[in-house]
Parts: sequence; structure tokens; C-alpha cells
Amino acid sequence: MLVLYETSTGYAVFKLLNEKKLQQIDNLYDEFQSFDKASSIVQLQKFYKFGTTEDAMSAATAAVEGKIGKKLKKVLKKIVAEDAHEQLAVADSLLGKAIKDKFNITCVANPSISELMRCIRTQTNNLITEVSERESTAMSLGLAHGLSRYKLKFSGDKIDTMIIQAVSLLDDLDKELNNYIMRCREWYGWHFPELGSVVQDHAAYIKTVKKIGMRTASITMDLSDILPADLEQKVKDVAQISMGTEISDEDIVHISSLCDQIIDMQDYRSQLYEYLRNRMAAIAPNLTVLLGELVGARLISHAGSLMSLAKHPASTIQILGAEKALFRALKKKHDTPKYGLIYHAQLISQSSPKIKGKMSRMVAAKASLSIRVDALAETEDADLGTLQRGYLENKAKELESGEAGKMGKFGSARKFDKYENKSQVWQYQSGNDSTMTPGKGQKDFFDQSPAPGKLKKIFGEDDVKQEEVVPNGGANGAGETSEEPLSGKKDKKRKHAQAEEAEAQPAEDTAVAENAGDVESSGKKKKKKKVKTEAEE
Repeated sequence: MLVLYETSTGYAVFKLLNEKKLQQIDNLYDEFQSFDKASSIVQLQKFYKFGTTEDAMSAATAAVEGKIGKKLKKVLKKIVAEDAHEQLAVADSLLGKAIKDKFNITCVANPSISELMRCIRTQTNNLITEVSERESTAMSLGLAHGLSRYKLKFSGDKIDTMIIQAVSLLDDLDKELNNYIMRCREWYGWHFPELGSVVQDHAAYIKTVKKIGMRTASITMDLSDILPADLEQKVKDVAQISMGTEISDEDIVHISSLCDQIIDMQDYRSQLYEYLRNRMAAIAPNLTVLLGELVGARLISHAGSLMSLAKHPASTIQILGAEKALFRALKKKHDTPKYGLIYHAQLISQSSPKIKGKMSRMVAAKASLSIRVDALAETEDADLGTLQRGYLENKAKELESGEAGKMGKFGSARKFDKYENKSQVWQYQSGNDSTMTPGKGQKDFFDQSPAPGKLKKIFGEDDVKQEEVVPNGGANGAGETSEEPLSGKKDKKRKHAQAEEAEAQPAEDTAVAENAGDVESSGKKKKKKKVKTEAEE
């Protein structure tokens, strides 16, 4: 068996002397601890040295891609010519398959061969004597740098860094344009304040100021290329009755220079936006169709790259850009935000306030799928984004019309009745806990029974009687009545007590009358004694 070993200095072909050693890979590393032991297992047959670092780089890049380079083809042709019957051990299975298809050489690539390659690497300087150690180190360093630069190679159409810089510059331009335009309106407003209320559009206002200069010149100037006919006539009318102050020609020069800068910035902004739209269509077509160029570019810029954005779940994409509001809500235990940068998407911003939360959740879920397709798939079409946008638009119409039960084209709408919780309060009857006679303020046990017939079966018909309704003249008032079923013995005791009270009442009345008579007689006697003493005197 022959072993094809790749180094930074060239290709080495070794002859495996003892193939039985491959069956004992656990002890194979010990066999290569010294050069003597290693030379008894493998022996160098041919070494094909690279002429320059470029040859080594081309061979390494071809091996990475699983292809056969020019230098390797020459080596394999010599092997076929000399040892066509031998098996060839290679480190990469893809390279072995390519060699077998091209030269019809039986190639072997398995874990035992990989372990053999690692063992040969430990004794490379001793086994390959055609190259010095210093030269081998220099070639390895140069090849490592070149291979690293090759691995960083990417397509010019897939540069998300350009999108990040472009959208950041676009935002900065918008801020500067707003500042410049407000400054120009305020500055020229001292001379012609009525123009600001007549011309509302910023671009038209700047071009009008640039063209007319002094307001008196607008009366005879043609502004049809900037303003419509009605606004042009209105500007001429208000120019004749303007209340603005007079300014010098030098002031007009500086105002015109500011207008030139604003116009140039607006033109550059239009070019930058067109560039950004083309880049987004090339890098993230599905995301662009679903959310738009600006929203998609801001999401990529906020995440750092398209690949980093593809690693985020849909819930993170939904609130991306609202981190401060999220942490503030978590700290104060308030409701968390429903959307971040994704709010500016057309599907969310144009929906009604009642369904903005639902739409943001659905849009974020579809956007996460589109981002992953754009970042990881090899297709460059926007079919998925178009399909998802159509689905979300139909879903928004269903939510607006109240038909939210239909979840898909195979789903069916289900209507549920409104649930109402009717609470019922049960009072606890404490009188039922005891069989003793109820005290003051408590009801009798028999008062709780709605069926007197059952009581008659238990206690007998003679014992169970219904008490007559009698007026209660006690402390509760004269109009209250009470009905209590009493036994015969209780009824007799109550009647006996009432009879005793009736007999005791006349006796008390006679005793009171006698006491009153004694008091009157004693009073008469005292008066008689008083009269006698007065007569004697």
C-alpha cells in the first residue's frame, strides 16, 4: 500500500511496509516515537517538491475544494505508470473519490489512515530529508497566511458590511438634511416668512429660494418648473404684501450657498438609497420583499451581520431595537414592548392599533424564516418572501374584519361562545352543628326542616305541634311575630308560667295601693298636728 502525504513543501509518497500495524491503531503512536521504529513501518519512495509558494497555495486550495491540482496530477500519473496495482491511502475521502474517478486507482480513507497520517507528521523532518527544517517552517508560515486569506474570500454581491455602512450613512444624511432645511427656512423666513406656509414641501421650498433670491423678483419670475400654477400665483400674491425685513445681497449669497449644499445632499441621498436597494435585493431578497429595504438594512446593522441576524429567534427579531424599553419594563415589572425596529414595516405600521401586536408577532416569525433562507440557502430568488407577504396581507384583512379563526387555507373558522363565570355563595348554617337547644339569637333545628311530615314520623304526631302566631310585645317591637313548633310539655309549662304571672299581677297592684293609702293617711296626720300647734300658739 502506498501513502500519499501532503506537506507545505511538496507531495511525499510513502511505502507502507507492515500493513498489520494499521489493525492496532491504539499502539501505532508508540511505534513512531523514534525514527528507527518509524522507518520500519513506512519508507519514502518519491518526494515532489513545490517550486514556489504559489504552487503550494494552488495545491492546497484545490485539496480544500476536493479537486486535483496540476502538481498532484503529475504525481498520480507517475504512480499509475509505476505502481498501478497498489492501493493508495489518502487523508481526504473526497480527494480519494476524485482520484479514483480520474485515474482508476483504488483509494483508502478511514480512521486508521488518519491515525497513520498523524504519526507520520511527528517524524516528517526525519522521514523527508530533501527539505531542511528551516525551509519547511518558512513554507508552512507562508502557506498558512495564504490559505487564511483564501478562506476569507467571498462574493462581491454578498457583502453585508456595505449595507451596514450605507444605512448608517443614510440615517446621518437624513438628520443633517433636516437640520439644514430648518436652518434655511428660519434664515430666509426673516425676509419672506409667507413663503414657508405656502410651500410645504422641503425640496420645492429650497429650489424656490435658490431661484427667486429677493422676494421682489418672484413677482415677475417664472416658477412653473418648480411649483404648480396655483401655488406659483399664490407666491406672487403674498410677495407683494409680505411683512418680511429687508436683507442685503451678501445675505442672499450665503442663503443660496446653503441651498446648493442641501440640493447636493438630497441628490446624493437618492443615489445612496438606490445603491442600498440594489444591495439588499442581492443579499437578502426575501427579507427585502417582506419588510422593505430600510427596515431590513436596519435589522442587519443592529445585529452586526446577516449571519448574526439569522441566529436570532423570532421573539428577538420582534423587539430588536427596543432593548432599553424591554429592560426598563422588566425592572419595573411593567408590560414588555411588542415591537422594535420592525414596527416601521408596512404590514405593521398600516394596520389598526388593535392588531399591531398580533401582526408584529406574525411578521417577526415569517421574517426569521426569510432571513435564514437568505443567509444559508444558495438560491437568490424572493419566492418565499413574496409568498409570506401575501399570506400576512390576507391574515391582516381577516383580523381587521374579525374573521381571525381561520388560520390557513386548510383551516376552518370556529366560533366560541363567550364564557361568563356566575358565582354562587353558600352560607354556612352553624345551628346544624349541635343537637342542643338553640340559645338566644339562634334558630331552632326544626326551623331548618321544610317537611314537618318527617318530624311527625320521628317524634310522633302528639309531640309535634305548630305554634300559633302571637304578637310579640317585647323589646323587638309590637309588629313582629314568631312561629316555633313546640312539644306538649313545653306548651304546658309556658301556660303555667303565664297563669302565675297573671295571679301575681293583681297582688302587686293591691300592695302598691295600700302603700299609697298609708302615705296619704300619714300626710293627713302631719297636717292635723301642724294645725293644732298653730292653734295653741
